[in-house]
Amino acid sequence: MMITSLLDTDLYKFTMMQVVLHHFPAAEVEYRFKCRNEGVDLRPYKEAIQSEVNALAELSLTDDELNYLASLPFIKADFIEYLRYFRLNVNMVTVSEVDGELDITIKGPWFHTILFEVPVLSIVNQVYFEATISNPDFDEGRARLQQKIDQVKTLSNTDFKFTDFGTRRRFSREWQQQVVKTFAESLPDNFTGTSNVLLAKEFKLPVIGTMAHEFLQAGQALGPRLVDSQKFAFDIWQQEYRGQLGIALSDVCGMDAFLRDFDLSFAMSYAGARHDSGDPIEWGEKLLSHYQALGIEAKSKSMVFSDGLNMPKSIEIFNHFKDRSNPVFGIGTNLTNDLGYTPLQIVIKMTVCNGQPVAKISDSPGKLMCHDEAYLGYLKQVFQLDK
Repeated sequence: MMITSLLDTDLYKFTMMQVVLHHFPAAEVEYRFKCRNEGVDLRPYKEAIQSEVNALAELSLTDDELNYLASLPFIKADFIEYLRYFRLNVNMVTVSEVDGELDITIKGPWFHTILFEVPVLSIVNQVYFEATISNPDFDEGRARLQQKIDQVKTLSNTDFKFTDFGTRRRFSREWQQQVVKTFAESLPDNFTGTSNVLLAKEFKLPVIGTMAHEFLQAGQALGPRLVDSQKFAFDIWQQEYRGQLGIALSDVCGMDAFLRDFDLSFAMSYAGARHDSGDPIEWGEKLLSHYQALGIEAKSKSMVFSDGLNMPKSIEIFNHFKDRSNPVFGIGTNLTNDLGYTPLQIVIKMTVCNGQPVAKISDSPGKLMCHDEAYLGYLKQVFQLDK
């Protein structure tokens, strides 16, 4: 059994799940899987993936795990009571073949489906690598891990902060555990924690996360007007967390559309913004200009970078912005799946909410995922996108 705890997931799944409970308990959604690697056929592993998905039905949160969640200052008591009886209904997940490719769909109430994404992606990764790499070169992995540690130590700047964001695309559960433990011991002043709730609990590290793309995508269907969907989502988040977890995700409809919506009120009340597609330097310069135009001291705000990072790229971005803002880094695949093998580029994205198509149009065209061309065209028109 590859997933042994419901806490073996990213924090933002629980923070969004709490919002869903309090604001959108009746919402119905659908998610779809996509593998972006050219020439990778995952169909031979369908039965093994299905078996591991079925095993998720056995999981429930222990009293110890519930007590840990309850200790987080932004998790509320009624949510803990719902989680006490929560189980994953694996009948909401379909693993099949469509058009010659592995297809995974997740469909049902948002509250009951939201926790599937991260464990399912972790399962696909681990099943694939166990089947294709018979004798993993962990010595190479440890050497690459040490190289990252040396790169950070060479920087000699404890203001450089990075977090593990690698659960979804990890080589295996055990390898992510080793990576997080090594960073925590070797770089205590630079390594700020992990998005993985179970590992944060195990190693007594800060657990990091706020919102994901699906939250703003759902706003396209749940809000009063499409043009106001991002503002609607940011408002709901503030109602729920009242200043906590204040990092706004910027790339669901592109950075320019985000900045039009991220007005003085949002820019002052949110602690910063997260970059997850497009050129990071260009993105950061736009954000700094936006803060300047609003009369906000950018040094008081965080710029969270999380798009396809490795250590040298993170250090380069840090050096560019360190004197003008507070750049921090969430590094995923390059931390938890860097053993010398080509990692899978796999995602699960929300595509439907309450029977209506929803989409993410990021600043990286390759990340677009929408199956309704008419809706996509309308979304681009509403948000003044010419891509």
